[in-house]
Amino acid sequence: MLTSVDRLLFVRGVPIFSELRDDFLVRLASIMDELSFPEQHTIFTEGQEGRALYIVVKGQVKVHLQDGQTLAELEAGACFGEMSLFDAEPRSASVTTIEACDCLILTQHQLYEAIDETPGIAINIIRLLSRRIRELNNDLKIKQQEAKTLSHPSNLMYGSEAQGSHLTAAAAAIMDDSAYATAEENGNLPYSSFPH
Repeated sequence: MLTSVDRLLFVRGVPIFSELRDDFLVRLASIMDELSFPEQHTIFTEGQEGRALYIVVKGQVKVHLQDGQTLAELEAGACFGEMSLFDAEPRSASVTTIEACDCLILTQHQLYEAIDETPGIAINIIRLLSRRIRELNNDLKIKQQEAKTLSHPSNLMYGSEAQGSHLTAAAAAIMDDSAYATAEENGNLPYSSFPH
């Protein structure tokens, strides 16, 4: 368990609290609960209702979807669950510990009381959410550009060039004029045009 001083120093280092006055940090640090979770423990599940923000004090967690896709791995100093503090919508992802983990927890009720006293915390959280949205938008733009580049006709190979390439079988067959004609006649794609 963290001492009061350790708790204050830790909370001060968390980005969403970085611009808060010391007197508010003292109050905030004192009202937050601390919980410990064992290794491979699911803290919350995608779709579950949530009204709390978690800050990793020690250990590591992964943010993932129900299908197993990992979105992020977070270490000490990172926070998660902040969206549910404001919209009370179901969790957009699950969070599971990678190793034994200690977290500070701030509930929606605690946060709203704190915002009433010091509106600066709302501004910091809005900045964090905006930054995450910008990062996601930037990642999406990069992926769209990569997809556009890969699908551009000048980047596609035809016929025997497509053999052994990363093009899908359907794309290789369709882009080969003779294979396309054969596929159109037979109503299916010829096996010989598929990459083996």
